[in-house]
Amino acid sequence: MFNKEERVAVGAGDSGGLADEVSSVGWEVHEGGVGSGERMMLHAGAMHVIEESLARIAESEVPVLLQGESGVGKEVLARQLHLKSRRAHKPFLKINCAALPGELLESELFGYDRGAFTGAFRNTAGKFELADGGTVLLDEIGDMDVRLQAKLLHVLQDGEYQRLGGCHVVRVDVRIMAATHCDLEEAAEQGRFRQDLFYRLNVICIRIPPLRERREEIPVLVHHFLAKHVCPGVREPEIPPRLMKAFLQYDWPGNIRELENAIQRLIVLNDSEALEDEVVQAQKRLAQERPAAFRAAACAGGRTEAVEHRGSAFEEAERTKRGLEAIAISDALRTTAGNRKRAAELLGVKYKALLYRMKKLELGGREEF
Repeated sequence: MFNKEERVAVGAGDSGGLADEVSSVGWEVHEGGVGSGERMMLHAGAMHVIEESLARIAESEVPVLLQGESGVGKEVLARQLHLKSRRAHKPFLKINCAALPGELLESELFGYDRGAFTGAFRNTAGKFELADGGTVLLDEIGDMDVRLQAKLLHVLQDGEYQRLGGCHVVRVDVRIMAATHCDLEEAAEQGRFRQDLFYRLNVICIRIPPLRERREEIPVLVHHFLAKHVCPGVREPEIPPRLMKAFLQYDWPGNIRELENAIQRLIVLNDSEALEDEVVQAQKRLAQERPAAFRAAACAGGRTEAVEHRGSAFEEAERTKRGLEAIAISDALRTTAGNRKRAAELLGVKYKALLYRMKKLELGGREEF
């Protein structure tokens, strides 16, 4: 189980002032409603601005692009936007673009006419027709076949398409939301995703931060998942302070989904000490991996700029290296309460080398405490 922005950003197509920068995306627990009683909440000082922005985004008809790591709650937020919209009484349908090969995905999305392929014995509506008047969430859209991307672009532009094997035009009224864990803009620049489709989808972009960047929500989520998964009449297992501390210190690479799995494991086994030990050991493994990555990056020295010009594979490796460096340094500074000299010792590098890398990565921090 433990092995291995946040902002609402609005694209150039917005003309209604939705580009107000807002704070991080979190979760709020409510009884009743859709999505297992969960909905995203926005907080940290600008609550009224964020709530207003979400309501306005929901009321609009433009596409929404949800970006964030796997397990951060992209589908939950998409459902919330749907429920706040005028389409709330119409269907909300989700399809995972990475789960099906191109041919099957096309028939799932657009439907097919009788005789379109072996086994097509009758006309069948696709997800867009079934969701007419409602919302379609295209999960992991970055994995969609390029040929289908062109057909999807046609739907976004004109609201019409043809079924697989069909000759009649089907017109639909659906709002399209898309979710992805990858950087679609980068994929478009590298030719792995259609640029015109990216610009169509990127009218409003909501980037959801990983759980490690919103640790204050962990206690709320823990008690919510306990209430969600404990059977009626069964006593909830207690969360000792040591276990909660371990939860708060763990980086949760699997995000909210991993946390929910951990709570389910606790409910089944009812062994908080064993779970605490697993979480602590998992965090130690993560901490060991990051300094090693940092040291490897530090040894590269001044070769950084040269790597950036050697093709997309090298560029991707460089971005990954810089990200790992930033995470390793941030973790070390947090562990040492911001003391840079102690952080350098923890990372196994010279103090000046740490200062140099912090400057390159635009990281701050206090030197002495």
